[in-house]
Amino acid sequence: MLRLAVLASGGGTNLQAIIDACEGGEIDAQVVLVVSNNSDAGALQRARTHGIPDVHLSSKQFDSREEFDTRLLEILAEYKADLIILAGYMKLLSPAVVSAYRHRMLNIHPALLPSFGGQGMYGIRVHQAVIESGAKFSGVTVHVVDEQYDHGPIVAQRVVPVMDDDTPEILARRVLVQEHQIYKEVIQLFAEHRVRIHDRRTRILPAK
Repeated sequence: MLRLAVLASGGGTNLQAIIDACEGGEIDAQVVLVVSNNSDAGALQRARTHGIPDVHLSSKQFDSREEFDTRLLEILAEYKADLIILAGYMKLLSPAVVSAYRHRMLNIHPALLPSFGGQGMYGIRVHQAVIESGAKFSGVTVHVVDEQYDHGPIVAQRVVPVMDDDTPEILARRVLVQEHQIYKEVIQLFAEHRVRIHDRRTRILPAK
């Protein structure tokens, strides 16, 4: 059983989809911890509703980034997290944290990376940029986290068409449906030890 620690800053709909998949037996995993940098995050309330330990941890609580990193790593180790899941976590993790969980930390992005990613590209801004670009397709990307925004090796992607009458809000809702599906599928791939990572490429092994 894969032990998941989820980092989230907002409402936590991806977190909820993962919790539901764990509780429903869709994936061989368990959410053992939810961490948020936002004390008012809906993700923390979702964790409490399901009896999952939750922690509010912000760099503002510490005198230095190093102290924050140390405490975050202590908490993740305390709960014996196997895989770290970023689900709308709005902070760039430091190289020290990324290194500690190299190839064991995932992020989801509401577009087809490497397009429409990077610093400042999150939430409705992404969908606005997609529509303004004239792109006919958007989508979802799940990738391994590295030291840059939206940059690590891509594990899976799903295409979502952009309709002529889409607004950013309408496109966001259509993309979110796919986010909820693809994230749990990728987590299950990790639970089955089927993901191989080499440099910036990943390979999915066949199911046994």
